[in-house]
Amino acid sequence: MALWHLLSLDAPTVATLWTWFIARASRVTLNTIPLLAMATAVWTLYAADRLLDAQTSGVDALEDRHHFHQQHRPGFMAGIGLASILLATLLPRIPEQAIHLYLILGGLVFGYFILIHATRSAHRLPKEIAVGVCFAAATFIPTVAREPGLRLPLLAPALLLAAVCSLNCLFIYAWEHPHPTGPQPHLITAIALRCLLPLTLAVTILSAALAAFDRHAPWTLYAAVSLAAIALLLLHFRRRALQPLELRAAADLALLTPLLLVPFL
Repeated sequence: MALWHLLSLDAPTVATLWTWFIARASRVTLNTIPLLAMATAVWTLYAADRLLDAQTSGVDALEDRHHFHQQHRPGFMAGIGLASILLATLLPRIPEQAIHLYLILGGLVFGYFILIHATRSAHRLPKEIAVGVCFAAATFIPTVAREPGLRLPLLAPALLLAAVCSLNCLFIYAWEHPHPTGPQPHLITAIALRCLLPLTLAVTILSAALAAFDRHAPWTLYAAVSLAAIALLLLHFRRRALQPLELRAAADLALLTPLLLVPFL
C-alpha cells in the first residue's frame, strides 16, 4: 500500500475506478480509451506536482512522497515523458465533446499549477477544495460528454464526490500539520479544517439520504460517497495507530468504495 502511494499510483487508480463506476452506474458504455487516458493524465499530473514540490519547497515541508520522487527523479521524468506520448496518441480517439470539457478543466488546472509553483502562492487558494472539485469533475466528464442529458441528474452526486475528495485532502492536511507552521492555509481551508468532523458527517448523511430518495441519479453513486466519508472518519479516529505514510495511503484507499458496490450495478 505504501509503494502504491509513493509511486503516485493512488490518484490514477481512484480516478479511473470512479470514471468507470460513474459510467456503469449511469448505464453509459465507455471503452478502454477514456479510462486509459484518465489513468495516464492523472498519474502524469500527480507525479509532476510532487517533483515540483520537491524542488521548490523547503526540506522541512517535504513528505515521504516528495523525498521518494526526488530520489527517483530520472525514473519519474522518463515515465512522465512516456506517459505524455501515450496520452497524445489517445486524445484523438476521445469524443470531441469530452475534449472540449477537458480543455476547460485543463486550463483551470494549468493556471493553478502556474500560480502555485511559479509564484509560490499556494496559501492564496483553497488548495484542498480546488483539488476535490477538479478531481470529481474529471471523473464525470466522460459520462456527461456521451450523454449530455445526464448533466443535471448527475449534478448532486458530482458535488458530493467533490466534497468527499476535498475532505480526503483536508484530513490529510490535518494529519500532516497537527501544529501548522509557515504560511497559513486559505481562509476557506482554515474554516473547513475547524469544521472537519461536522462536514464529514453532513456529507455522509446527505449522501445516504439522497441514495434513498433521489430517483434521478443512481443510488450507488451516493452510497459510494457516503461509504468513503465513513471510511475517512474511521481513519481519523484511528490515525494514531498508523504511521504517517500508511495513513496517507489509507486515506486514498478510502476512496475506492465503488469496489464494494460493483455487485449492485
